[in-house]
Amino acid sequence: MSMTQEPPLIPSTLPGGNPFAGAGKVLDWSRSDIERRLGFHGGRFTSPGKIFSFIIGLLLTAGFYTAIILIQQKWPQTRWFAAMFLERGPCPYPTMLLFFWALAMLFIKWRKLVFQRKVFNLSILPQEPEFVLTSATAKEVRDRMCMLVDNPHNFVLLNRIDLALANLHNIGQTADVAAILKVQAENDEAQFAASYGVIQGFMWGIPVLGFIGTVQGLSQAIGAFTDTLQAGGDLAAIRASLKTVTGGLATAFETTLVALVCAFALQLIVSFLQSLESQFLDDCNDVCSKQVAGKLRLQPT
Repeated sequence: MSMTQEPPLIPSTLPGGNPFAGAGKVLDWSRSDIERRLGFHGGRFTSPGKIFSFIIGLLLTAGFYTAIILIQQKWPQTRWFAAMFLERGPCPYPTMLLFFWALAMLFIKWRKLVFQRKVFNLSILPQEPEFVLTSATAKEVRDRMCMLVDNPHNFVLLNRIDLALANLHNIGQTADVAAILKVQAENDEAQFAASYGVIQGFMWGIPVLGFIGTVQGLSQAIGAFTDTLQAGGDLAAIRASLKTVTGGLATAFETTLVALVCAFALQLIVSFLQSLESQFLDDCNDVCSKQVAGKLRLQPT
């Protein structure tokens, strides 16, 4: 998907005659949504479901650890890397699970966003200069949307248009329609922001797990250092206790390192995806402003 998007236009279906006639590209959210087509409950708009993403995260975690074990067996020189995940206590395991779970949620959000952008290819509103939106043509536009998609309320842009046109008979001025579109745009922005709630929680929890591993490792190292002091002149006991000390320090620093790297990677991906969603919402605002509010012609009351 390109990082830069041209302002979308909703094309006309026919150069003349009935502007609502002709076949368009049909979008079926119940069958095309990445979660629904696999039998899971799909989140609203770009919100990912927790069950499907957890299953993907669990499989990715299992695959990651399997790959580490196999790589370590085939190339022993990579044992230092495998030790960061296999020999540093229990904290790396939930850390990687949360990381891959969040990664799965972000992937699902991206796929949902790609699907939502397909609505810009639909022929909802004619582009003829003489076309205007009135109470009569608004009904035809709503009927057209129902022909092209399974449910307009499953799509961000179509949901806005449908809510605005559904209230035309109660509206006396075009400014009222613009106000409805603005309120719905704010609601969509809030909904998109709220969809990151669980992911933000994971991004907070991953470093905490790293710090817990640090405390655990330091506690292990301090306890082993006490044993070293008590060993006196027994060199064998000193060597054994020093191995425990260095192992505890490795746990302390490497669990934090893994957690911080995972949190940093997630933050970069979240920032990139948020920029794509922000561009998508801006494109929706442009369409609603130019293609809906700009074509309204209401009779004065």
